[in-house]
Amino acid sequence: MAETKKIIENRRARYEYHILDTYEAGIVLEGMEVKSLREGNVSLQDSYAKVEDGQAFLYDAHINPYNNADIRGYNAKRKRKLLLHRKEIRKLLGKTQQSGFTLVPIRMYFNENGMAKVVIAIAKGKQLYDKREDIKKEDMRREKATAMKERNRE
Repeated sequence: MAETKKIIENRRARYEYHILDTYEAGIVLEGMEVKSLREGNVSLQDSYAKVEDGQAFLYDAHINPYNNADIRGYNAKRKRKLLLHRKEIRKLLGKTQQSGFTLVPIRMYFNENGMAKVVIAIAKGKQLYDKREDIKKEDMRREKATAMKERNRE
């Protein structure tokens, strides 16, 4: 498998949404944003993607300015273009026009060629009872793992 360097993962997205399908997209960045990403100064919380005029964009992804750069006029939450194939964009547009579906970024990383990539997912919002069920499952898994660990010690 190819070597990747993870920058950030949006764990909250898996809690808030049912993930149906994922797509890997390139992202158009300015020079200082790339350097800032390499330092891990990014937040995907409350960010989302949207298809407009046949192009995909990432909104509200907060990339802090690079420390050694001139930041006059820099907007940390500007919309950033996502690089996808036309066929993928048509699929995303078709899915997101259905009620209840949205595009959320799952994680951001650098691939083996040093290119910044973002994984976006077609997702459907979870209801409160779904979230509670996930918490119960996680607690049961954790208790089971603890019990197995205790049993193996004896």
